[in-house]
Amino acid sequence: MVALESFAEDVAEATEGRIEPQVYPGGVLGAQPDAIEQLRAGAIAVGNFNMGPMGEIVPATNVLSLPFIFRNIDHMHKAMDGEIGQRFSDALEEAGIVALSWMDSGSRSFYNTQKPIMTPADMDGMKFRVMNNDLYVQMVDQLGGNATPMAYGEVYQSLKTGVIDGAENNYSSFESSNHYEVAKYYSVTNHLIIPECICVAKSVWDATSEEDKELVREAAIAAAEEQRELWAERSDSSKQEVMDSGVEVNEVEDASAFQDAMEPVYANFIEANPDLESLIRDIQAVE
Repeated sequence: MVALESFAEDVAEATEGRIEPQVYPGGVLGAQPDAIEQLRAGAIAVGNFNMGPMGEIVPATNVLSLPFIFRNIDHMHKAMDGEIGQRFSDALEEAGIVALSWMDSGSRSFYNTQKPIMTPADMDGMKFRVMNNDLYVQMVDQLGGNATPMAYGEVYQSLKTGVIDGAENNYSSFESSNHYEVAKYYSVTNHLIIPECICVAKSVWDATSEEDKELVREAAIAAAEEQRELWAERSDSSKQEVMDSGVEVNEVEDASAFQDAMEPVYANFIEANPDLESLIRDIQAVE
């Protein structure tokens, strides 16, 4: 939110008031899928979107929801700030969306009410809430758990009553949702690192002068850099807060064991999307 306000202020100043973005926080313009469609229609000029919900519109972005597609945050930054990010930008533009810069939404890991997860075997038979996405259902199932799609608002009570044993999310969401009050084990797998974008409606972008396009893009890149720094600080503070409350945080013993378990997930995805295999391999090859 702070970075987006900075973006709006920088754009207004740089363009001498020719463009004055107004920030509407908290999803007041609609949930992400609805807001994305509004942006494509030009009803919303600029938006901050996670790539997860974008897959229904731009199939290539489903690659970003593959478990362990990025080794870590730095790998994601290098990929999205380079040629890989441009390929996603090109795909988005075909759908009427212009991506100006890439931001963070955290690294997701597993947490539960029972025990530390050190290896995939520790997940055997445990019920984990996942987002309603077949990739995430497959991910948990391949790790030996029982995937349980569920609305996010139901997770706290379901953890508390034992309807589920665990869930997965980043430190900041784990803390802000208060899930740490009932799930005292957080195991760092970093299995999902899904970027977000500052995006502009193509119809709006095409009507913008070349001079202002450059100024807006510069402001978006600066906002992304600020957001990444703020996110890292927030993540660190959330980690410390949950640890201070008694949550046991552990690194997994062998991350490769979790990654190797995803081979069937990738095989199924590539079988359904053979045209995206080269994109997957190119992301994995980024050093």
